[in-house]
Amino acid sequence: MVMLNKFKRTQEQWGGSSEVIDHWLETRQSLIVEYCKLAALQPCSTKSAVSTLPTPDELQIFCQHVVDYISEGHFKIYDMVMDKWRSTGFEATDEINQTYAQIVLTTEPLLNFTDRYADVPEDDDLETFDSDLSLIGEIIEARFEVEDQLIQLIANSLAVPPGA
Repeated sequence: MVMLNKFKRTQEQWGGSSEVIDHWLETRQSLIVEYCKLAALQPCSTKSAVSTLPTPDELQIFCQHVVDYISEGHFKIYDMVMDKWRSTGFEATDEINQTYAQIVLTTEPLLNFTDRYADVPEDDDLETFDSDLSLIGEIIEARFEVEDQLIQLIANSLAVPPGA
């Protein structure tokens, strides 16, 4: 899976460089694992393939990981970065703020997905689930790419103290 391969490259590049980044990557890995579990239940490409739909519990677990991941990014991780920057006298650049704003744009569609699927009844036929899960995978992947850009900017900023 492309998402997992990209994650491994990001982890190899940035893992161990900062507690903040390591924490972010661990949270991302949990989300990827849960996404892969749900995606593995879906038919590969043909309508004739028998689809095994996820249970409400499986959907709820995935949705909780999505919400946790978003919350971690917006509240815990961003705050950890800002605290680290303040301690070194660094301030976020326009590029960092714009990159973060791009990440924020992915939040609403992800939360809409969790609103739809977190509490589905047992008898829901999940008619649009395949396409919704595919779209969410694309959004998550796009978010990860922008987060990687932010990680690069953060790592660069923390490597060079202000005024150096």
